[in-house]
Amino acid sequence: MDPAALPGPGVPAYQLLDSLGTAAGPRALLVFGSNPVVSAPRAARVESRLRDLDLLVVADFLRSETAELADVVLPVAQWAEEDGTMTNLEGRVLRRRALREPPPGVRTDLEVLAALAARLHGAGPARRDLRSKEPHQTPEGAFPTDPRAVFEELRRASAGGPADYAGISWDRIDADTGVFWPCPDPDAPDTPRLFADRFPTPDGRARFRPVTHRPAAEPVCGDYPLHFTTGRVLSQYQSGAQTRRVAALRRAAPGGFVELHPDLAERLGVTDGEEVRVVSRRGELRAPARLSATIRPDTVFAPFHWPGAARANSVTNDAVDPVSGMPEFKICAVRVEKP
Repeated sequence: MDPAALPGPGVPAYQLLDSLGTAAGPRALLVFGSNPVVSAPRAARVESRLRDLDLLVVADFLRSETAELADVVLPVAQWAEEDGTMTNLEGRVLRRRALREPPPGVRTDLEVLAALAARLHGAGPARRDLRSKEPHQTPEGAFPTDPRAVFEELRRASAGGPADYAGISWDRIDADTGVFWPCPDPDAPDTPRLFADRFPTPDGRARFRPVTHRPAAEPVCGDYPLHFTTGRVLSQYQSGAQTRRVAALRRAAPGGFVELHPDLAERLGVTDGEEVRVVSRRGELRAPARLSATIRPDTVFAPFHWPGAARANSVTNDAVDPVSGMPEFKICAVRVEKP
């Protein structure tokens, strides 16, 4: 394919979610392993947008809250059932090896995408063979489902770019216990530390830019006098779609809570364990109060792993950073009251 024919950058994630089902937005959505009903800011609005779609398809190996809204749910393989690679946050490319075949009728994400592409473009998908150590030979015009063949395509497509995989092969990953990008040459060292010698500028020198501080998009006021922030607990992960199903983790962290300073709780007449309501301009959450002297008296905290009444992202702000498009998850204005 001519590189000029490739599409340019899309819209930021929240902008896409907020446009779903509208006259100017997508009418159908295919979701892979994501749970925006719980994880997106201003989650009630996003849930409404998902309901407005003509078609919502979710590919997942668990029935998440987003999958509950789907017109079609495609069961897909989980991590121990598919081969491939992953790149971690330090830029190290690692191998992932399938421990077993997926159950009958269950496809990998790659197979779902290849089958969809085949139907859109009229070429038959090629099935992968987990037992083979060689890249799968795909008929001309078809879309490969062998992860090694797709990785070879990634090597060619990324050559010369900032994240250059051209010098990375499955054999080299296995031999070196992972390879760091960029790695343009298969016979040269990889790059464990970016910018150790130069930056990606014509002269190799860094460029500094002044940054002007911008306060939070939503300041506190008389109606909403408290700061609200969200975060994690040790025993749950992300939207909790997986971890909330594990009995030991449920015992360690059975549900959401609202952390308050004792001085704030006293002013509100709230006792430890009593249900409270956190209200913002966008919605509310209800959960038991948890008193803690380690939090500021003007701030309340809630973890974001739970759906339903305790959904923290019912409250969060959908204001976004003007450059990155990232939502302002970590601060908004709320009030706390008894139900």
